[in-house]
Amino acid sequence: MEKTLELCCELIRKPSVTPEDAGCQALMIERLQALNFNCTGLPCGDVSNFWAEHGDQGPLLVFAGHTDVVPPGPASRWSNPPFEPTVIDGILFGRGSADMKGSLAAMLIACEEFLAEQPNHAGRIGFLITSDEEGPAVDGTVKVLDYLRERGESIDWCVVGEPASSATLGDAIKNGRRGSLGATLTVRGVQGHIAYPHLADNPIHRLLPALHALTSEVWDEGNAFFPATSMQVSNIKGGNGVTNIIPGEVEVVFNFRFSTEVSDEELRQRTESILQSHGLDYAIEWNLSGQPFLTPNGKLLDAAIASVLEVTGKAPELSTAGGTSDGRFIAPTGAQVVEVGPVNATIHKIDEQVLVSDLPRLAAIYKGILTRLLL
Repeated sequence: MEKTLELCCELIRKPSVTPEDAGCQALMIERLQALNFNCTGLPCGDVSNFWAEHGDQGPLLVFAGHTDVVPPGPASRWSNPPFEPTVIDGILFGRGSADMKGSLAAMLIACEEFLAEQPNHAGRIGFLITSDEEGPAVDGTVKVLDYLRERGESIDWCVVGEPASSATLGDAIKNGRRGSLGATLTVRGVQGHIAYPHLADNPIHRLLPALHALTSEVWDEGNAFFPATSMQVSNIKGGNGVTNIIPGEVEVVFNFRFSTEVSDEELRQRTESILQSHGLDYAIEWNLSGQPFLTPNGKLLDAAIASVLEVTGKAPELSTAGGTSDGRFIAPTGAQVVEVGPVNATIHKIDEQVLVSDLPRLAAIYKGILTRLLL
């Protein structure tokens, strides 16, 4: 069996549903220690993390990723058991095959091959691995970054193994991500009988014009790298399910995915200004889960593009689309960050899958990045 595929299968067999690691990191650490990496476990609560480093001076290139996966859903709906890797017609099925155990396997194999050829490479290689990316993301990458900060370590370049490809391996590289700002809005009224509306104050009725104003607002126009900021309502909850009571309050959950053209503080201020202009009695709780980031042209992006081109024969598109990743924690430290990984069409779905042939090719892309930056 091809070695990248074999390692990926070993990882998939470990049912590491977030925040469980289920032994994935122990397997990775064993392989890295065999390459003379210095490995440090950094558990936090129920979350497993580790930091590994090879070399002792020069710029630091880090591979970042996560061993946790989302729940597989009903196993009966899978064509094969989700944690039993199965190859059919050149396709590997299994939870985490694309997100992101295939990337982890490719990172390790790339380092094994690179170090076999270049044991005295320039610079340093790091691994930043967590089991809290698919969960709250509070005890994972951020804790490892705290550890590095305490040691005076700084990351120069970071390759995150998120499944960034759209239709074919390497057709896209993410060189940035939008920010994510969530909110829970509660609008208060006066509960009463439906038949006596003059004795009540319906918060749903009061909310609707303000909600229309919020969803119609043009927050920005985006720029060459980011689409325009989007505000989306994800949930509305009000009343108790009967027809004869005007509710006393209504709750709305919404989220901004925002570009570098607007700050989270501006979004908060403009939102509350609209709410106040409609005379609402309200309370709002904000949750900033990540700032937007962008890696411009530079050594890392050049190396990633050249490596993809060498392996696939095509130059990748640069993209900032999609959700958040742990790159949002790493980029603010000053690191250049790119995301390079498998096709994302089946991530988080039943029958998650990758092309078997893509796994060694992904390892070759990662090895190409190592070669271009550390020789």
